[in-house]
Amino acid sequence: MPAFAAFASGLVFGMGLILSGMVDPGKVLGFLDLAGPWDPSLALVMGGAVAVAAAGFVLAGRRAVSWLGEPMRVPGARALDAPLVLGSLAFGAGWGLAGFCPGPALAALLGGGGTKAAIFVVAMLAGMVLFELAERRRATRPPPAAGG
Repeated sequence: MPAFAAFASGLVFGMGLILSGMVDPGKVLGFLDLAGPWDPSLALVMGGAVAVAAAGFVLAGRRAVSWLGEPMRVPGARALDAPLVLGSLAFGAGWGLAGFCPGPALAALLGGGGTKAAIFVVAMLAGMVLFELAERRRATRPPPAAGG
């Protein structure tokens, strides 16, 4: 049942991205281009998403188990550190250059989004693999010598 719920949630999310036009990089870039003909529709989509997510987090915070009986795992980290800030900057730069973020890129790719979506998804996957390799290397590196 959890796999079906995940599939159904992803399907609804992808359909929402397609219906709102967020799989079109031109629409995203139109929102980010403040000097040109600005398109505020992405702000409305993001505002709606934040409102739904906020309500979901409030409800999740009041529950010990999900509707499917799984334990609730609400993120507890609140610290702003260098990896978070640098990752956010890299994400924003990639979003601004390509007009895609991961969800819309996958929806565009699966919906016949063409070469641009495919290149973005390949680059995104390569970045994920590089991150995992770097994290594994960092985890296995011995700590620095004391007194150096």
